Amino acid sequence: MGGIFHNLRYPRRSFMVCAIARTGSNLLCDGLHATRRAGRGQQYFLPKFEEDLCGKYGLDAQKDFAGYVRGVAESAAFGNRVFSFKIMAWYLQTFLNRLRATGAFGEGSDLGVLQSAFPRLEFVQILRRNKLQQAISKARAMQTGLWKIQEGNEARREPEFDAALISKCLDDVRKDEAVWTEFFAREKVTPFPVLYEDLCANYEGVIRSVLDFLKIKLPRDASIAPPRTIRQSDAVSAEWERRWRELNPHFATL
Repeated sequence: MGGIFHNLRYPRRSFMVCAIARTGSNLLCDGLHATRRAGRGQQYFLPKFEEDLCGKYGLDAQKDFAGYVRGVAESAAFGNRVFSFKIMAWYLQTFLNRLRATGAFGEGSDLGVLQSAFPRLEFVQILRRNKLQQAISKARAMQTGLWKIQEGNEARREPEFDAALISKCLDDVRKDEAVWTEFFAREKVTPFPVLYEDLCANYEGVIRSVLDFLKIKLPRDASIAPPRTIRQSDAVSAEWERRWRELNPHFATL
């Protein structure tokens, strides 16, 4: 891809949603996507999704990853030429290594490589204040297979309380969050923070605050559509939290 028409179509602006499991990143990305002004926020660079995306856009991530990156950014940007994508902490370093290995995006810092690949790149980080509830949500998703709860999706099996699994998920939450903390400190980046709890309490307000940070304007009469993703938190999660805390009385209150 190249030439005048490529330059006319290629994104002018980009932002990366920096996430870990069960922080509400689907809720956030779906809300931004629905505005038709802030890209689609998908995991374009998770290898298991790349085969379908290559078929959709006529690309080859295995033979030409640089071309895949450019092609996806060009094809998935909206008419205002904003491209958004989501990266989870667990494959951040793999993604950075793949970008660098192409040799197409420079040899400087990780931030420099990212900025070369994605024009005017900004960072939005979504976090969850209550880490135990986050770990419980992950444990349930691992058992049910429901990572994105929407109408029509069905669980592969009913979840069962598993204190050891919840504890492991809590360790995973801490480790994954540390990946982003280290990356932002190393690259001297200050991301725009979004809290899951705030997103649930004031969905439209938080979506609009992210758009304001990105300097993306909506039409004057535009409204924010209600979320399609359903929150997992319910009586089961509350009961699991109570039982886990009884088994771990010294755990700090969040």
